[in-house]
Formats: sequence, structure tokens, C-alpha cells
Amino acid sequence: MGLMDRIHTNEMADAVKSKVRTGEYASESEVIRDGLRSLLIRDHSGESWLHQQVGPAYDALKADPARAVTAGQVRAYLAAEHAKIR
Repeated sequence: MGLMDRIHTNEMADAVKSKVRTGEYASESEVIRDGLRSLLIRDHSGESWLHQQVGPAYDALKADPARAVTAGQVRAYLAAEHAKIR
């Protein structure tokens, strides 16, 4: 294990212990379980986004390439939207 790995491991262990020490969690295993639960939720939401939004958008673009916009068009659109909120 390299130095950076040990530093990150120590920081994570300290964070887990701190959560228990402050009473936010009853045990270190509760902290780990909650962290893993959050990771699984994040992974699932990313997969859902890919399947529900990215996939259909890709399929629509493949079916009708004329729908594509250039990077310049995207920049112009974003600049106009940004100007609206200033």
C-alpha cells in the first residue's frame, strides 16, 4: 500500500470514528452500511439516467442525425441562458 493509500485510509477511518464519536451513528458498522447504501443508490440512479434519458436521446439522434447541434450552438445557447439569469 502506497503512502497516499495509507493517508486516504487513515482519513476515512478517522471520519468513520468521528461519526460515531459525535453520536451521529451508534457504531462504525452503521456508518459503513449507510455509506454503502448511499453508494448503491448513486450507482442505481446513474444507471437509470443512462437507460431512461441517454439511451433514448442517442437512439433518436441515430434515427435522425439532422437533430444534432454543434458545439458552437450549444455554447451560444448556454451563454444566452446564462445572460438571462444575470
